[in-house]
Amino acid sequence: MINSHQFQQAAKQFRAGRISLKEFTDLVIHDQPARKPNEASASSTGSEAESPGQVAQAAVEPTKILPRAAESHKGDFGRVLTIGGSSEMAGAIGLTSLAALRSGAGLVRAIVPREIQTVVAGWSPSLMTVGIESKNGKIENQGDLDFARHSQWADAIAIGPGMGRSSHLDGWVSEVYRDAKGPMVVDADALNALAGANASLESHAGRRVLTPHPGEFRKLAGLTTTDRQELENRAKQMAAEAAVVIVLKGNRTYVTNGDLDYYNASGNPGMATAGSGDVLTGVIAALLGQGMPALDAAVTGVFLHGNAGDLAAESTGQTSLLATDILGNLSVAFKKQAQVAEKTIGF
Repeated sequence: MINSHQFQQAAKQFRAGRISLKEFTDLVIHDQPARKPNEASASSTGSEAESPGQVAQAAVEPTKILPRAAESHKGDFGRVLTIGGSSEMAGAIGLTSLAALRSGAGLVRAIVPREIQTVVAGWSPSLMTVGIESKNGKIENQGDLDFARHSQWADAIAIGPGMGRSSHLDGWVSEVYRDAKGPMVVDADALNALAGANASLESHAGRRVLTPHPGEFRKLAGLTTTDRQELENRAKQMAAEAAVVIVLKGNRTYVTNGDLDYYNASGNPGMATAGSGDVLTGVIAALLGQGMPALDAAVTGVFLHGNAGDLAAESTGQTSLLATDILGNLSVAFKKQAQVAEKTIGF
């Protein structure tokens, strides 16, 4: 059995949502350690491998959103660094940044081209921004950016929304993907940058969640097929080879770490609208910043993002649904998920 101090620390992690009920029970009663990052979720279901050389096949479920401890402060809930935006797509990084705040991140800092800094800052007084040199409205010259300092500050990074494309960005994004030690969500033009630079997805210093739509995934994988099953099979293989989590967006979004699988049932066709994916990136980044393992954060983020879209469609209808409607309903989606946890756990 663990001692009193260890029990208090485990209880604090449990109330903050950093470990599951099963992990808390294992730690307190059975003296088993909590899982390491990127290992299977405690909410996983399925059978064990029949032999040591066989990979376990299983499904996973969204992680519960647990009540916050009374003594919590903003530093307990993660610092998220968002990177992206351009003069043509200033809204994308704004959506990502605000979604991270709405998803519980304690602090969010956005690195954007200097000419759109005031626009992005205008999304919310709660958002911090850093304007850096740009060319043709895109992040171009990182000479005035101490990225190492910002990366060390962050508990999670989201890169790509609205970034645009350039050969210089391809190389820089590949370096950030490779060298940043913290968990990272890679989306949109950051995915295109990795494909353009022919970057090795296996080379990364921390946990990675890639969130491509089918077109972006085809570029990453070097595929031309549009067959959904073939794309999912390749995503599973790629996730296993590169030790990453892949969120292949679409109807019943598919999430895999190469071992465990999840098909999302929430969401609706109205979410096929500009900016919806940018919101999802912010949700997953916030959950990563709060200490969730990569697979848990991806699965839970996709589920809650879809729930927010369903709530939005109830008031706007599917045809008129906007990404800002999804953003506006994240708070309700998180509240409902927290209420499920309260009923289940008895808080």
